[in-house]
Amino acid sequence: MEGQIDRARAEYLVETYSDLILRLSYTYLNSTHDAKDICQTVLLRLMTGGKAFADREHEKAFVIRMTVNACKDILKSAWRRRVCALDEGADVPAPMQGEGDVLAAVQALPPKYREAIYLHYYEGYAVQEVAAMLGQNPATVSTHLNRGRHKLKTMLGGQGYGQTI
Repeated sequence: MEGQIDRARAEYLVETYSDLILRLSYTYLNSTHDAKDICQTVLLRLMTGGKAFADREHEKAFVIRMTVNACKDILKSAWRRRVCALDEGADVPAPMQGEGDVLAAVQALPPKYREAIYLHYYEGYAVQEVAAMLGQNPATVSTHLNRGRHKLKTMLGGQGYGQTI
C-alpha cells in the first residue's frame, strides 16, 4: 500500500510542478538539458524529503525556492565555469608545433607529475585546487610540479623551457 501512496505522490508532483520547474530552470540556465537535470533533482528531493506543507501555495513557493537554489548552485559551480559548448571548441586552432612537443613530453611524464602539471598549467587550477582534486597536500602538489618541470626540462633539452610552460 505504501508503494501506491509514494507513486500517487510522485505522479501528483510531476503533473503539478514539472512544467514550472523546467520553465524556471531554463530561464536561469538557458539549457534544456540542465533544466531537465534540475527538474529531476527537485522532484526527487520533494519525493524523498517528506516535508509537510500548510497549503498548496506554501508548497509551490517551496518548489520555486528549491528550483532557484538548485539553478544557482549549478551556475556557481567550478565545473560550469570551466566548460564550454562543444561547438565553441570547433573555433580553437590546433596547437603550434612547439606546443605539441611540450604536450607530448607532459604525456610521457609519470602519472603523479603529469596530473599536477596538466591541471595546473593547461587547465589553470591553483595549487590548492589541484591538491583538493587529487586528495593530496598542497606541498606534495608543489613538489610534483617542481619535479615535473625539471623532468620536462631534461626531456626537452632545456631549450625554451621558461617560455613554453
